[in-house]
Amino acid sequence: MNKSYKWLFALILFVLCFLITPVFADQPPDPGGGPGGGDPVGGGSPLGGGLIYLIIMGSIYGINKVKMLLYKDKH
Repeated sequence: MNKSYKWLFALILFVLCFLITPVFADQPPDPGGGPGGGDPVGGGSPLGGGLIYLIIMGSIYGINKVKMLLYKDKH
């Protein structure tokens, strides 16, 4: 992989993990008034949030692979 692609990949990974993710973080729920009520532990956590990152990183990887195959065929 070209050195500039490594830096670009590292920069994108840094931005996604440390700068954008905390913006979408939810505030913790109120503790509630009585015992035995409310949501179960971990019941309010979003499970599908990582799917967007997976699609973005997979598409970057796929585009890079296609570019490498096209470059290899030309030379």
